[in-house]
Amino acid sequence: MKPFAYARPADVAEAVRDVAAEPNAVFLAGGTNLVDHLKLGVARPDLVVDVRTLTSADVSDLPDGGLRLGAASTNSEVAADRRVRERYPVLAQALLAGATGQLRNTATTGGNPLQRTRCVYFADVTTPCNKREPGSGCSAVGGYTRYHAVLGTTAALPDPTAPETCIATHPSDMAVALAALDAQVQVLGPAGERTIPFTELHRLPGDDPSRDTVLEHGELITAIDLPPLPAGTRSAYRKVRDRASYAYALVSVAAVLPPGGDVRIALGSVAHRPWRATRAEELLRGAELTDHSVRAAMDAELAGAQPQPGLGGGNGFKIPLVNRTVVATLRALTSEASA
Repeated sequence: MKPFAYARPADVAEAVRDVAAEPNAVFLAGGTNLVDHLKLGVARPDLVVDVRTLTSADVSDLPDGGLRLGAASTNSEVAADRRVRERYPVLAQALLAGATGQLRNTATTGGNPLQRTRCVYFADVTTPCNKREPGSGCSAVGGYTRYHAVLGTTAALPDPTAPETCIATHPSDMAVALAALDAQVQVLGPAGERTIPFTELHRLPGDDPSRDTVLEHGELITAIDLPPLPAGTRSAYRKVRDRASYAYALVSVAAVLPPGGDVRIALGSVAHRPWRATRAEELLRGAELTDHSVRAAMDAELAGAQPQPGLGGGNGFKIPLVNRTVVATLRALTSEASA
């Protein structure tokens, strides 16, 4: 592990100033992702600024009927909150599907969505990786791609030597639910406060795979707001994985079904960011949610998918698996509504 300086500022404003002043500084909250990367040599900061006790750990009611999740609230605390379980079951289910109880007791609301995108090659410093070392190439292309992206990539067969190539996927279960809920991210940075729609927080690789989010250096998430949902809204999270616990998703689906048929769908483990299925949502808006209509909408959503070949057969299986998982999730929600 590369030696680094460690700071425990007195408040959030001081923490932001400390990180903004040092180009190679990072924030430390629960540390469940950062500490692993420090040990592996993936992260090599010069300064680590501890913010674990600086932001709020509360889950509080908002005047409009929504909830504010303090950035220091743990995944376990949010999942156990009665208001979250009753009003936003999709979020409670997503949190409980992630990691283990011990990790959920430490991982925070502010840190969970900022996990680095998942890829075995990113975690292996002996391999080229555009995310870890921009311009070095992408070892995943043609390699083990079972967990990699099928949406949001730049070409059907990206050039592994191209500096923009990255087919990693985002690892957070929580983030998929927050995307479906149209959550709002409260941020404090050197330029002051701003609010970012959660669906706009994460980036596709574009021309810079090393950047996972739109946050500027020194910006810190202070809270995430959940908007109020109409009475009678149903929601659910479904995760398909290789084993029953402590496993990343092969694919996951967060669905929110308000009265009136304005369905919201977010997909996990298919792209560099949580993927909001806006094309499918448009086709399903106001329509009867039958298995046939949902399959057709998802066929349209996935028409541009670019499966990757690779060791073990590649990841083309994700496309029909996503479709089936969305159908099963919405079928369960509509069955509940009619019961």
